[in-house]
Amino acid sequence: MTNDQLWEAIINLAKWLNLSCSGLAKFAGLDPTTFNKSKRINRFGEKRWPATYTLAKVLNAAHLTLGEFATRFMPEKQ
Repeated sequence: MTNDQLWEAIINLAKWLNLSCSGLAKFAGLDPTTFNKSKRINRFGEKRWPATYTLAKVLNAAHLTLGEFATRFMPEKQ
């Protein structure tokens, strides 16, 4: 799993739920800016991974296991 694949899976989940990334964050009880593109890179230009807590909140809100999330929404290797 790559950083880009995980972010794409989050975007795919949001689309599946008919939400924007901001809407997905709100749906999960997170700050609406959690999944903004600007937050995917740190101040040094390095890719950031979503926090485990953040991913758990989203999966719980969507009633998905990590396995279901990976199977349904994770893109093929790039």
